[in-house]
Amino acid sequence: MIYAELADQITIWIRECVYGAGMDGVVIGLSGGVDSGVTAALCARAIGPGNVLGLVMPCESAAEDTRDGHRTALHLGIAVREIDISPVLHAFVSAGGLDISNVLNLANIKARLRMTMEYAHSGNRLVAGTGNLSETKTGYWTKWGDGAADFMPIADLWKDEVGELASCLELPGWMIARVPSAGLWINQSDEDEMGVTYREIKKYFTQGPESVSESSAERIAQLHTSSGHKREPIPFYHARGWLDERQ
Repeated sequence: MIYAELADQITIWIRECVYGAGMDGVVIGLSGGVDSGVTAALCARAIGPGNVLGLVMPCESAAEDTRDGHRTALHLGIAVREIDISPVLHAFVSAGGLDISNVLNLANIKARLRMTMEYAHSGNRLVAGTGNLSETKTGYWTKWGDGAADFMPIADLWKDEVGELASCLELPGWMIARVPSAGLWINQSDEDEMGVTYREIKKYFTQGPESVSESSAERIAQLHTSSGHKREPIPFYHARGWLDERQ
């Protein structure tokens, strides 16, 4: 019952975000996972499925990611457009003479290209972010990539709470059971990459470091500390005060 009420509250909030900005639509990247599925479902409830555009953006991705992105759109009745950005990635890397031997560097480029494509399709739409609280706390997102959005409906919900919302919204079982993955390389798994589970992340921040193993606590602390800059506003030098004192 509580998640049904939460879904209603988020729905109202999304409607206020979109219409309050003078927009009439939403664009969202569809990965086929539960985070983007829940976000898209909430947006469809808020402003109508006909006003939500889902982008499926394969980039040397697994075929099932593209398939499940389309399945999500079909289930929700929203418009979908598939855009293969692999050629864009290759041209970008070539033009910049970039070293992509580091898989994380390449993954960050992919995430930023995808968000650029979402904004290229925004027009009279706001871009919906799909990040959750577990990712926010650990910095498991790309700065100016999937972390860039106009509004983020589920950013204050732990991963398991997103799953509860998914069930409440009657999203398909295949989506809820899907292994969490950003789809940035073949067989990539969020938990494998982070080195800890979503369950451990929630326990660490809600019950304290002693609630998880020592190794997991150290890893989560390292992720949280090293990603602190991502959660802060862009710093700038406050020259105004300095000048005012001297003029």
